[in-house]
Amino acid sequence: MPNWMSNALEYALDFSNVLNASISASWLILIVIALRLVMKQAPKWVNVALWGIVALRLMMPFSIESSFSLIPSAQTVSDQLMQAETVAGQQSAYLDIVSNPAYGGSVSVELDTTISAFQWELVDVTFLWLAGMAVMVLYTVVTYWRLRRKVDTAVILRDNIFQSERVTSPFVLGILRPRIYLPFQMLGQDLAYVIAHEQAHIRRKDHWWKPLGFLLLTIYWFNPLMWMAYILLCRDIELA
Repeated sequence: MPNWMSNALEYALDFSNVLNASISASWLILIVIALRLVMKQAPKWVNVALWGIVALRLMMPFSIESSFSLIPSAQTVSDQLMQAETVAGQQSAYLDIVSNPAYGGSVSVELDTTISAFQWELVDVTFLWLAGMAVMVLYTVVTYWRLRRKVDTAVILRDNIFQSERVTSPFVLGILRPRIYLPFQMLGQDLAYVIAHEQAHIRRKDHWWKPLGFLLLTIYWFNPLMWMAYILLCRDIELA
């Protein structure tokens, strides 16, 4: 594995980094929610663009610090927590090295293995975080598989538009080759409006932004504000 890839993987699996990004992005989420209330008359695509700023912060491995920044601190979990006192009952480790017989005896080297209480708890929390992500991924796979089975019998109407008797509401499915699925009972003018609505979703690349939003929710599932942000993002996408 290339060094940059292993470094990126090591960074991603360090929960302290994820926690820092989550807390920092929480301030942005609160700001966006406040702006949504202030700018009610603004075009709805502006709200979607604001959520894009939150997404960028969640995907960036660093923060831009400034005295004019709206975010209080770029590093919300300080190094002092990571360097606190040793966990009670923990002892320093020793490494026994068998030396060259010509020099006689063996050498014991004391290793610095002190770990803060916060770091020790972080190990347990990391496993919980990974388990939560696994549940979210399993939910996504099962939901997608069930949806694919539901539209297996869909018949083509025209182009990338399909109809199915097993579909109760229109939706777009697919990322690289998005398809529009409609229920059979839609006819006439309603059908034209619904198709135009779903085609607008595809033009705006909403079939990319929603999965991206859910991917970030899968990573930051432990943050309640992330759930609120995802719900509001989906609502703003529909209104846009």
